[in-house]
This record gives sequence, C-alpha cells and structure tokens, in this order.
Amino acid sequence: MDFAYRSRSYPILLLILTYSFFFLSSTINLTNASIHIYDKESLNEVGNAYLLSGGSEGIFASDSSTPNGRSYIRFRDITFWRTKDAADEHSEMEHSTGLVQVVIFEAADRNNIGGSAYGGQRSICCTPDLAKLEGCKQGEVIRIPSATDIKWPIVLNVQFSGNYLSTNIRDEYVNITKTGMYNLFFITCDPKLKGLIMSGKTVWKNPDGYLPGRMAPLMKFYVLMSLAYLLLSVIWFTQYMRFWKDILQLQHCITAVIALGLFEMILWYSEYANFNSTGTRPVAITTWVVTVGAIRKTLARLLMLSISMGYGVVRPTLGGLTTKVLLLGFTYFLASELLDITEYVGNINDVSGRARLFLVLPDAFLDAFLILWIFTSLSRTLEQLQAKRSSVKLDIYRKFSNALAVAVIASVAWIAYEVYFKATDPFNERWLSAWIITAFWDIVAFALLCVICYLWAPSQSSQRYAYSEEVGEESDDEEAHSLTRGKTDGDISLVEKKEKNAGTTDVYDETEEDKRE
Repeated sequence: MDFAYRSRSYPILLLILTYSFFFLSSTINLTNASIHIYDKESLNEVGNAYLLSGGSEGIFASDSSTPNGRSYIRFRDITFWRTKDAADEHSEMEHSTGLVQVVIFEAADRNNIGGSAYGGQRSICCTPDLAKLEGCKQGEVIRIPSATDIKWPIVLNVQFSGNYLSTNIRDEYVNITKTGMYNLFFITCDPKLKGLIMSGKTVWKNPDGYLPGRMAPLMKFYVLMSLAYLLLSVIWFTQYMRFWKDILQLQHCITAVIALGLFEMILWYSEYANFNSTGTRPVAITTWVVTVGAIRKTLARLLMLSISMGYGVVRPTLGGLTTKVLLLGFTYFLASELLDITEYVGNINDVSGRARLFLVLPDAFLDAFLILWIFTSLSRTLEQLQAKRSSVKLDIYRKFSNALAVAVIASVAWIAYEVYFKATDPFNERWLSAWIITAFWDIVAFALLCVICYLWAPSQSSQRYAYSEEVGEESDDEEAHSLTRGKTDGDISLVEKKEKNAGTTDVYDETEEDKRE
C-alpha cells in the first residue's frame, strides 16, 4: 500500500468533503429532532387500551434566573381522526364522546399510571370491576397522584363532538418544574375508537435550549475535545513543518487522523449547537458528522494495524496484505456508518432504539477481529526487532504495545460497565450521567493518538527508526506467505548470517542491522 501517495491526497479529500457538506446542507430539507412530529400515526392496542408513544426525553427543571429558562412540553396542532363508523355510533349520544387522553409522567412515577393486572398485563384503563375496587373512573386512564406532587402525572382530556370525524389540541403548554426523564403517551380507553389516527407535533424545551437533556453535556464535551485536538494539531504540525524533510510515510498517516479528529469534533459541536438553538436537526449535517467520524475511526484502526505490522519501520509497504487490510477497513467503515446513522440521524428520543442492538454486533465483531490481528502482528514485529537487536525501534514498539494493552483492558472493563449500566437502568432514570458512555470512547481514541504522536513525533532522528531502503529486500511478510517462496543465495536471515560470521565479529552496528531487516 502506498501510504505516502494516499496521505498526500487526504487534504484534498477533506476539502472535497467540506464543500460537499455545505452543498448538501443547503439543498436537503431539515427534519425536526427535539420537535417530535406525528404524521398520521395510529394508536396500537396494548392490554385494555389503545396508545401511541409521543416521545421520551430528559428535561431539566425551569430556571427562573434566565429570561428564556422555561422548560416545557408544548402541543401544537395535535389532531385526532376517528373512523366514520365510530362517529356514527357516538352521534347517537347527546354529550361529547370519544375520549382521548394525553398522559405525561416522569419515569419515577411510571407505576402511577395503570392499576391491577388485566388479561395478563397491567391494566391501563379503568374497567367496571376496577372502578369498584380502586375508585377510578370507568373508561378513563387509571391515574394515581405522585407522592411528591399531586398534580402529576398530567392527564389532558380531548373529546370528539357530535358526529365530527376529528378533534384537536391547538396550542397548549405543560410546564416542567422538576428535573427528570419524561414520557408522553396518547391513550384512549374507548373500544369504539379503534383505528384512531393522529397528527401534529410536540416541542420539548430545556432551560438552555432544545437539545435533549442527555445530549446537553455532550455539547460542552465536544468543545473540550475540539480544544484538545487543536492543541495536539498545533504541536504536531509545528514539528511536522519544522522537520518536513525528514517526515516518514507513517507520519503522513498520523497527520491525516489528527486532521479528521479535529474536523469531527468541530462538526459535532456545530451540529449540537445548531440543534440546541433551533430545535431542528439537519439530516445533511448529522450524516456528514457521522460519516467523518466513521472515516476517522476506520483510519485510526488501520493506522494501529499498519504500525503493528511494522509499516514504515520494518517494511516499506504492506505487500501482499494491502488488499486484506483495505477490505477490512471498508467493511468496518460500513458497519460503523450504519450503526452511527441509526443512533444519531433522525434520532428524536433520549432512548436508543432496538435496531441499534443488532447493528452493534457486527461492529463489535470487527473490532474484536482487528484487536486480535493487531496483537498478533505486533507480537511478530517485536520478535523480529528483538532478533535483530534494533534497540531504538524495539523500545518504541514496546511502549506502543503497553499503551495498546492498557487501552484494550480499559475498553473491555468499560463495555462490561456499559452493559451493567443499561441493564440496571431500563427506564433511563440515570440519564444525567449517560453522556459519559459516549464520551469515554472519544477519550480513549484521543489518548491512543497522543501516544502514537509521542512515539513517532517528527524529529531530526526520524530516519533512525525508519525502514532502510538502501538494501533491496523482500518486503512481503510471513502473513502473506511471501517468505515460503524460493529464496536467492543472498536472501539469508540475520540469525544465519550471525552463525556464519560468529568467528569474525560479535559486534553489529545498529545502522547496519536496520539495513538487513
């Protein structure tokens, strides 16, 4: 693989991506995020009720100290349509009929909606029997006042009039005075309203903007990460320009990963800031942020794999493994792209969907395969350097392997914690600290990149730990089965040369050893 050529094309690629990003963001329509939109959605039968989930978000309590610090859930042009048969049946009655209830509750009060079991499930609606036992009102949602505030859970009633086919909520606010994970449901207990359809939107606002509560800390986090990448970029590019005559092909690849990392963090902050201020989330911007992130993660993993294989240090190219490495990289990019698109693009709620669980599996499998390949290659490279007694290179690779081992152990431990965190919090009540799950992976990636930058920093002695091309050698490695083919008389291993020359000299100059690699 000609990494030198590819690395020179990275700035051009970034420029193309930037122009494409601005072009697409100006031509593709916006879709709402914190503004939940319902487009002719039907209520589904659950137990003895018909319901539709209207959203779930973490919301902070209103802040009276700021002018726009009010938190609320706002209903705008919510319209319900019933079937003509239902309208005809209800029109025979004199009063308003066809009750639909809008229920809002905080996750801690989830058991305050519904009562005793009904048909094997928790009863949501009050039946004649439950009306006698629990004192609820027949045909309505069973509501038990919260222990902390008797006004909660909130239940708004909407009824049809006469034989009208539709009814609506024009504009109504529900103020949020307590920080929590809030859930919204549209429910009807009237069996005649089976097939009820609704449209409209709800606006969920926090004191500082429209960004959902779980995502709010990430906006500040990406500011810090952008500054960290900027600092690393300044230090790296200063050294890069200072010793540009001694730059190695490997250092070009590191430069590309740093640039992509900085670009990604800035884009994430911009996307979240725009989301927070407008309540809308442009599909183009989110898609490009996700794509840049997938490219960065893919190149970072391929960089570590190439370093482990000894690229630029033990070998000038990857030889016969180039195709395999590129194929693995392309596969990982697709898996990462699909996973992140599912999690971020068009995401409205503060709760991950089930589709993400299925897409995590291929991504995790590829990561595990990459780690196995990296450590296998790293072990082989260390053996080669140790056999050739290349002390400078061996010291660098030992430090790199130690850092990589620490990162893998920390990652495995964090995965176990993440599984525990989600398994013990099915209702997302610990949403205030959920942002740390996402932030950890960016921190680990940045820390590993800093280690690589430190070990392979541009300097006057860069060529000392670079692959020497003065002696023409076979560069394909054992993994590509190159060394199993016929060898010439001059293609003798270092160990064999040492045995033949044992009687003449016991001292080897390190520079000469590098030429024999």
